[in-house]
Amino acid sequence: MPKNQLIILAIDPGYAITGWAVIEKKQSQLSLLSYGAITTNKNTPHAERLKTLSLKLRKIIKEFKPDTLAIEELFFFKNLKTALKVAEARGVILLNGAEQNLDIKEYTPLEIKQALVGYGRAEKKQIQRMVKTIFQLKAVPKPDDAADAMAIGITCAHSL
Repeated sequence: MPKNQLIILAIDPGYAITGWAVIEKKQSQLSLLSYGAITTNKNTPHAERLKTLSLKLRKIIKEFKPDTLAIEELFFFKNLKTALKVAEARGVILLNGAEQNLDIKEYTPLEIKQALVGYGRAEKKQIQRMVKTIFQLKAVPKPDDAADAMAIGITCAHSL
């Protein structure tokens, strides 16, 4: 791939829903190649949910062959049990990225908000509108987790 071209796999880590987006950066131009969400069934055993996340993530990596994995850091939680499960999902994601020799970049929610709207306390709706504008989409992407992944990818693209 030419030096001025980069494929970024951006991930908004989650336990039930993991948002993802694949963004291509050519010089200063950003293109959204694909996006979606990896979901797991709440009735499935924990280890199986992590396995599903891993398998689906590998398929995305195999299809798009990204250079970089951009992921949101886990920095705040309201529920310890949920935070631990999200942290385990992040571990699965980071392991997959490392196994594929991807350049891994991590960003805090504050960094993401500042990169998109210039304000660290921006609201989710502001971030979503900016994602819609940057990629010239007709509507705010759904689910929210995929829109969040796009924001992480934009942050990564601008920081490299």
